[in-house]
Amino acid sequence: MAVKDPTAVERANLLNMAKLSIKGLIESALSFGRTLDSDYPPLQQFFVVMEHCLKHGLKVRKSFLSYNKTIWGPLELVEKLYPEAEEIAASVRDLPGLKTPLGRARAWLRLALMQKKMADYLRCLIIQRDLLSEFYEYHALMMEEEGAVIVGLLVGLNVIDANLCVKGEDLDSQVGVIDFSMYLKNEEDIGNKERNVQIAAILDQKNYVEELNRQLNSTVSSLHSRVDSLEKSNTRLIEELAIAKNNIIKLQEENHQLRSENKLILMKTQQHLEVTKVDVETELQTYKQSRQGLDEMYNEARRQLREESQLRQDVENELMVQVSMKHEIELAMKLLEKDIHEKQDTLIGLRQQLEDVKAINIEMYQKLQGSEEGLKEKNEIIGRLEDKTNKITAAMKQLEQRLQQAEKAQMEAKNEDEKFEQECLSQSDSLQKQISQKETQLAQLETDLKIEKEWRQTLQEDLQKENDALSHLRNETQQIISLKKEFLSLQNENQQLKKIYQDQEQALQELGNKLSESKLKIEDIKEANKALQGQVWLKDEEATHCKLCETEFSLSKRKHHCRNCGEIFCNACSDNELPLPSSPKPVRVCDSCHALLIQRCSSNVP
Repeated sequence: MAVKDPTAVERANLLNMAKLSIKGLIESALSFGRTLDSDYPPLQQFFVVMEHCLKHGLKVRKSFLSYNKTIWGPLELVEKLYPEAEEIAASVRDLPGLKTPLGRARAWLRLALMQKKMADYLRCLIIQRDLLSEFYEYHALMMEEEGAVIVGLLVGLNVIDANLCVKGEDLDSQVGVIDFSMYLKNEEDIGNKERNVQIAAILDQKNYVEELNRQLNSTVSSLHSRVDSLEKSNTRLIEELAIAKNNIIKLQEENHQLRSENKLILMKTQQHLEVTKVDVETELQTYKQSRQGLDEMYNEARRQLREESQLRQDVENELMVQVSMKHEIELAMKLLEKDIHEKQDTLIGLRQQLEDVKAINIEMYQKLQGSEEGLKEKNEIIGRLEDKTNKITAAMKQLEQRLQQAEKAQMEAKNEDEKFEQECLSQSDSLQKQISQKETQLAQLETDLKIEKEWRQTLQEDLQKENDALSHLRNETQQIISLKKEFLSLQNENQQLKKIYQDQEQALQELGNKLSESKLKIEDIKEANKALQGQVWLKDEEATHCKLCETEFSLSKRKHHCRNCGEIFCNACSDNELPLPSSPKPVRVCDSCHALLIQRCSSNVP
């Protein structure tokens, strides 16, 4: 035979003892029929068995003075995994009479049983095996499947009401010894057990209804909290909608103001452009008038040239007459040559001055090329002036030829040329002044144009900002529309939840009424049970559908036993009441039993 592992045998023994203690505690508590206190023997044995189960495979920790082997370490870890366990841990630490970790662990187990959450706390602890490995060996009961089975059995303790006084009890010095005599069954105990099975079934139904009522209360409270949160979110969304609408109205007003300001700015710019156009036209008119004065001066110069040509002809005649005076003329010619050389030098100086004037005119022409279309006419006028200056140079050459031919004519021409040069210089000075004035006007116009360009750029930037704001508002409106849709969906969900809540409230009211009726009918049920001892009472877990109409049982469709046949039916199929031979009071029977009993009564009646 194969030798079994001793640790596995220990785990199996502890599991069997836990099953026996939990089962015996539940059965004795149901037969006891009231809340349990700390002096109740099955309850004391249950805590001893749980202590042995939690100690199995616990790692020994060496301290400075002695070896430490306590279950308070893993139980203290529960408050980190399950937030509701913080209250128990805090109350255990605050107890004044506890001095050892083992006493704290025993107090913790008692408080968890009173809260009916021992199974939930230990389930959270078993799931975290990596944390339990710090306290238990790998073969410990809490690390294997037996621990999960024990936690599943602890769920049945939720039907027990315990009222334990932990404060005055000496939990540090108690000795945990298992009393096996409590779990050894005699024939009398077995007979009593069969008698109490029916009462236990009734108490199971009562505990089931109480547990179901507790769960329904928790669901109702959660639904209440959810409805409150939905109402708060609904009000918050309504406030955000109102704020968004106010922002849209403000932005629309700002948009209208900006459009009106834009229109005013456009009107001002148009007026300014009209004023500048009028100024340009007046300048053109003044320039035309100055041009007319120059034309008159050129006409006078031509007239003088004609007169000089007539004088030339007179001089030629005189030269033909004075051929005899040739020798004297030659001497005079020598003198005239000297004068001619001097006059040529003066003419060269005049030519240089004319070239300088041309260069100045060219520079001014280059400067005026960059101006607008309205200044093209001025450039054409300057070109005409250059042509006239060229004509004047040609006329001066003709005058030089005449001066070579005759002294007197040249002397007079020299005087006239000097006068003409002075007039040309004065005219050139006046032209330069006019050109400088035009340049200043051009500079002013350029500055005005720059200002207008900058102003237009600022207007474009403002328009872009307005477009961005409008796009942002459109996005916000889309978001508001989506929020409205979500709000409508939330309203629909809220209405559905309200309907569910109303249905559950109606079911709870019906359950309350049924519970009150069941309390009143417990005595009737006991009397009916006496008559039904020979019959089979069907358990609630075995029936999922009504025997007659075959409808599935739920919260609204509850189960009802027929007091005659013992089967389970729905309310509609078992709403009849008749007195039975075992009970003189009318009790609930199904439709089929009701029909049979009426037939029997009618057959017995003569």
